[in-house]
Amino acid sequence: LHEGNYNTKIVDLGNIKQGATVTDTYIALKTVVEELVKNDILPIIIGGSQDLTYAQYLGYEKLEQRVDLVVIDSHFDLDENAGAERIETTSTSYLNKIFLHEPNYLFNFSNLGFQTYFNSQDSLRVMEKLYFDVHRLGELSGKVAVTEPIIRNANMISFDMSAIRSAEAPGNANATPNGFYGEEACQLCRYAGFNDKLTSIGFYEFNPVYDNNSQTAMLLAQMIWCFIDGFYNRKKDFPLNPKSQYLIYKTSLKHDDHELVFVKSKKSDRWWMQVPYPTGGSMNERFHLVPCRYEDYKTAVSGEMPDLWWRTYQKLV
Repeated sequence: LHEGNYNTKIVDLGNIKQGATVTDTYIALKTVVEELVKNDILPIIIGGSQDLTYAQYLGYEKLEQRVDLVVIDSHFDLDENAGAERIETTSTSYLNKIFLHEPNYLFNFSNLGFQTYFNSQDSLRVMEKLYFDVHRLGELSGKVAVTEPIIRNANMISFDMSAIRSAEAPGNANATPNGFYGEEACQLCRYAGFNDKLTSIGFYEFNPVYDNNSQTAMLLAQMIWCFIDGFYNRKKDFPLNPKSQYLIYKTSLKHDDHELVFVKSKKSDRWWMQVPYPTGGSMNERFHLVPCRYEDYKTAVSGEMPDLWWRTYQKLV
């Protein structure tokens, strides 16, 4: 693949050798992610089973920041009947470890592309109870642009290659007929690259044993190319500074004196929404800034509360 119209600074750090135990492997990946992120170097992790997402997450433990995690996957990879101590960390249950990890520095979890028939109603109820953002494949099919604000809110992303339909990405032991199209996967990766807030991304579950004609390898290469292209075309409009580069919109709700505040970047036309901290919720900040869509602003102008505002506020309480 050809280089884009920018000077890239990319280094291949090689392979992390499998440890004597899975915990050893997690510690090795955690250490690498932590050191790179701490030094403002964005790691792109390729290969391995998706439980390595847990190790990727552990890399943020000592960085004193809250983490917004976006997972692109057809499954939730959650065992809703087990606690953090009672369950092994596997590619089908690693979210238990993340959700119940202490200290807890996970602020929000979002799933893009889950397929309902692969997930229990209990796991769906868990997501709803925790006010997490989960979006069915059917919601996003042909409308990938709606994922941009969700991806823009992520500090780290985990992309399971089984989220892509098997006809386009057969190199996966869990490949299924339905999923994102290849060009949609590339667009998701470009949005990820654009995200000024993102500091790590992992592509998991690629297995060359199942990869006919290296088709999945080529698609994965194109996805990473799109991510890099997005990275080198970042607008750098977050955080919101200087203020002169932004437009502020205020609107009130029906039957409520509460005022909603929206921010639009003049540079990129991207939107954010201010969600105030509850009284005593934060000593240093008055509001939490969450990426949103123009449609959220239109909902507020019509006098209705955007669902995103409510779910975000519940996590701040």
